[in-house]
Amino acid sequence: MAEPNDSSAALTPDEQRRLDEGLALVLPHYPEDRKSAAMLPALRLLQSIKGWLPPQGLELVAQRLAVSKERAHEVATFYAMFHTKKPGKYVLDVCTNLSCSLRGAEELLAYLEQKLGLKAGQSSELFTLRETECLASCGTAPCLQVNEDHHESLNRKKLDELLSKLT
Repeated sequence: MAEPNDSSAALTPDEQRRLDEGLALVLPHYPEDRKSAAMLPALRLLQSIKGWLPPQGLELVAQRLAVSKERAHEVATFYAMFHTKKPGKYVLDVCTNLSCSLRGAEELLAYLEQKLGLKAGQSSELFTLRETECLASCGTAPCLQVNEDHHESLNRKKLDELLSKLT
């Protein structure tokens, strides 16, 4: 998996332009003296452009919002939706909260780990596998999310079908 200091971490001039154009649309919704309140939309914008939040991008967001780069990093690492390391093409978030656990989520996570050759928290070029706290689908547990697409009422057969569509 790519390290943050590799060439994929650098923002191209086009990516920087797209970030600035996107921020120009976002920032007018916030008071001039409170630009830092736009941190979540700014990070989401950066991740939509780059696919993750490389250090150079976090520093640029911090500059544009007039906060420290440490503050941008704190926010980016607090939320599971943000990737501060380059993820695989598909991010699989497996819910293991109470409802999902009671319906077999741990077994499905172990099945995915075996099938993908990854432990939760690891990445390959194609997949990032993560255990997550809650995906708000208690009534249709167990569930997982592939990037931002929800998949519910899962079992091994449904996981196999899903994986075959991704590979």
